[in-house]
Amino acid sequence: MTRILHRSIAAALPRAVSGQGVHIGDAEGRSYIDGSGGAAVSCLGHGNAEVLEAMRAQMDRIAYAHTSFFTTDAAESLAERLVRLAPEGLDYVYPVSGGSEAVEAALKMARQYFVEIGQPQRRHIIARRQSYHGNTIGALAAGGNAWRRAQFQPILPETHHVSPCYAYRDQRPDETVEDYAARLAAELEARIIELGPDQVIAFVAEPVVGATMGAVPAVPGYFRRIREVCDRHGVLLILDEVMCGMGRTGSIFACAAEGVRPDLVTIAKGLGGGYQPIGAVMLSERIYRAFADGSGLFQHGHTYIGHPVAAAAADKVVEILSRPGMMEHVQAMGERLQSGLDAALGQSPHVGDIRGRGLFRGIELVADKDDKAPFDPARRIHARVKKEAMARGLLCYPMGGTIDGVRGDHVLLAPPYIIQPEEIDQIVDRLAGAIAAATAG
Repeated sequence: MTRILHRSIAAALPRAVSGQGVHIGDAEGRSYIDGSGGAAVSCLGHGNAEVLEAMRAQMDRIAYAHTSFFTTDAAESLAERLVRLAPEGLDYVYPVSGGSEAVEAALKMARQYFVEIGQPQRRHIIARRQSYHGNTIGALAAGGNAWRRAQFQPILPETHHVSPCYAYRDQRPDETVEDYAARLAAELEARIIELGPDQVIAFVAEPVVGATMGAVPAVPGYFRRIREVCDRHGVLLILDEVMCGMGRTGSIFACAAEGVRPDLVTIAKGLGGGYQPIGAVMLSERIYRAFADGSGLFQHGHTYIGHPVAAAAADKVVEILSRPGMMEHVQAMGERLQSGLDAALGQSPHVGDIRGRGLFRGIELVADKDDKAPFDPARRIHARVKKEAMARGLLCYPMGGTIDGVRGDHVLLAPPYIIQPEEIDQIVDRLAGAIAAATAG
């Protein structure tokens, strides 16, 4: 019997009792390759001695100090390190305790920015369908995950959604990549004009869409066009890197590959590597200066923001991520993962697309490869894949509703960055077996 309200009440979950490197062990003695890093969290794997030592050392100094009274060396050091690594212009850090908190804070920060500069009429947020930005009310409203939003719709604040950049399904046969990017940018601009250019606060997007669509990168040039549209109308650009950031796609910040600089960027998951709950918003000088020269405060806060032990853990995680060779290893292992998946699954009649960047890869499953028809949602193919994969000693992150919140299945892979070639090959082999078994019949 359990006294925990688990995500799925009827589920009989194995009990995790150990973790080392890329493996997790359960109470029955089974070992699993953590092929998804939990939910793209465990970027350095399990049991990293350096991170654990940094946490112990911080606990010996001070475990908690409320940010209305104190700052700490751990939080200051983390902020300095993040600013050094971030794209130019992201000059300040607001620490929080996770991804949803980061998105909530970014939305409120964007709203308060316009209040501070004398444009309090701005009230609209625009995001993309089939996105995921968190489970708190504001973040859920910004997200475009139809299934997660459905039962909470009556209490969600108004948010507007435009098309995702989903070339596999939405780029027309007669469109070039440039034409497709231009069409999507034009759609955003039309929505801004419809709502009133002086009424829109921000556009929110994931550089590489994670949980809802399965490691979908934007086509080249898309984000540069989006940045131009936002600049033309004075709209802030918020990039959500909670899942795809902190090295997951082969660079510390995913937006570096897009050639754009956001006004606000949210980070979490890999920021703490699973060793402590932590997230952050990074903001530009102009947003910081609006607060500093205006009210002198950000009207927001949580009890555990800037937690010293969490900050110490994240500071060590980010220091390790930024060491020479680490991002090159992520890129190399990502290429090996992609080529392995292509070889093992590319000819499968039920694999429509294999995509992603770095150690962030998605496999979209289809009933018919030729016309891209999805499986009947009643078959719950994604759930079958998860079960079959665990039976083979692999943890992966399958989801349903890939196309519109109801139809479509995909599998997300996001293994720790310390993974080695032979472990990549084991992931590919075990996942290929799980997909074959789940789609049979």
